[in-house]
Amino acid sequence: MMLLDSLIDPFASFGFMRRALVACFALSLSAAPLGVFLLLRRMSLVGDALSHAVLPGAAIGYLISGMSLVAMGVGGFIAGLAVAMLSGFVSRRTLLKEDASFAGFYLGSLALGVTLVSLRGSSVDLLHVLFGSILAVDTHAILMVGAITSFSLLVLAALYRALVIESFDATFLRVSAPRWLALIHGMFLALVVINLVAGFQILGTLMSVGLMMLPAASARFWARNLPHMLAVAMGIGMLSSFIGLEWSYYASLPAGPAIVLSASVIFFASILFGTRGGIYSLARR
Repeated sequence: MMLLDSLIDPFASFGFMRRALVACFALSLSAAPLGVFLLLRRMSLVGDALSHAVLPGAAIGYLISGMSLVAMGVGGFIAGLAVAMLSGFVSRRTLLKEDASFAGFYLGSLALGVTLVSLRGSSVDLLHVLFGSILAVDTHAILMVGAITSFSLLVLAALYRALVIESFDATFLRVSAPRWLALIHGMFLALVVINLVAGFQILGTLMSVGLMMLPAASARFWARNLPHMLAVAMGIGMLSSFIGLEWSYYASLPAGPAIVLSASVIFFASILFGTRGGIYSLARR
């Protein structure tokens, strides 16, 4: 009973803890499935690149309107989408592969974003942009994250069959519906960017990809099929959020890094003990 009271007490006593938990749960519902499809399409590092690519747009929004979540969110979405489209264009028109193109654009974007924030803001503002301020999430931020989550789930449901085909047999989709391939790819990258913008509001640009990729990678070691993998990734994302917030409350740690670190611990535990290809499971066989 005392253990249960200790788990519930931070959220029962403080509104900012409840708001942080709701925002993380909402983000887990939409970001983790996208992470699964990034994993299946061998684009895991693209998510990391795009999370840094939103920084210049967020910095411009900050220079115009200060710490306005709407301005920084819109700017981050435009910048991230521009980097995604430019990277795809360069990879199609030149000999450069898409991953190398993403790397070039995101490194420049990260440097530009840090420079823009430093021009007007303090080191504290820069830390908020890079690492987020999850315990300062207000009602407006929750509504924005909730709207992005709802929109993402609806679009993901509409694109589900095409994304599955592209993930497992891209050649078939390229032959049967070549006109739709670029549109589906573009819409998927737009969903990734908009979820990274939502994560940026909570975890910052350097940590937002954590709730997208780590639960997806962990679910790979527990799931029997794709629907199961999607559900497990969502569950791991929410569990990581809960454990990280508890950890940050009782150990006085930064909440955002504590959440991503919790997801990392679950990832390493999945590597060791996962029933679908974990080290212990393979050793027993």
